Amino acid sequence: MHLITAKARLSPNVTRLEVQAPRIADIRQAGQFVIVRRGEGAERIPLTIADSDPAAGTIALVIQAVGKSTRELVALEPGQTIQDIAGPLGHPTELIRQGHALCIGGGVGTAVVHPIVQTLARHKVRVTSIIGGRAKEWVIFEPELRRFGEVVVCTDDGSYGRKGFVTQAAADLLAAGGIDIVYAVGPVPMMRAVVNLTRPLGVRTIVSLNPLMVDGTGMCGGCRVSVGGRDFFACVDGPEFDGHQVDFDLLADRQTSYREFEQAANACGPAGCRVGLTHA
Repeated sequence: MHLITAKARLSPNVTRLEVQAPRIADIRQAGQFVIVRRGEGAERIPLTIADSDPAAGTIALVIQAVGKSTRELVALEPGQTIQDIAGPLGHPTELIRQGHALCIGGGVGTAVVHPIVQTLARHKVRVTSIIGGRAKEWVIFEPELRRFGEVVVCTDDGSYGRKGFVTQAAADLLAAGGIDIVYAVGPVPMMRAVVNLTRPLGVRTIVSLNPLMVDGTGMCGGCRVSVGGRDFFACVDGPEFDGHQVDFDLLADRQTSYREFEQAANACGPAGCRVGLTHA
């Protein structure tokens, strides 16, 4: 059992949980994740390790409540426990040791960017972060990222920072030159748009992929992605890959594989299920 020691609401549907997991806190690296299971029979959910405190033996999990299982997780309170947390899993981020890194986070992807920025700054790499959300209340991790370098905030409605998408701000910075590498994490359309900006400029771009993932060991095959015309499993070969080589069409298509099952699960409550599945 893993004790929840603190809880904070970061945006209308994003929650941060501090959870005791001392062995993971000691060895986790930027880019790695854990598989979480709330209790017996619950869904296995992959979550990025957004931060850790080895002295306290805790890790920070940032959870976007979009379905039944994630809503159940964020409903937990300090003092309650999560049954299983397996990790750290996946390859650590490939980090440059000098130069200027542009780190782009869209929505909850900003939580994934945080440990990357944290480690780059520790290596004395210059970091500029671009983060965004639909409106001010959807922007997360701004204070944490400002500790490590310049931060450009974008909101779709212009309620805070620069009005527009993170890709528009990225285009301006890339046009100015001097960017050695880009790390981009967020919704598939955002990562694809960033890659389309950097490819003609020849700026290396690392993206963190978020396909369906079950066991975290490569056995189930659910997280298969195509990179450079070859098949990889995001859980063991990634989750980060060369964005210029990723087949984003396939990634987007595979993310919808279980949409009907998710809709059915969301329709289930104490009174039972309102809708059923049309196929097994």
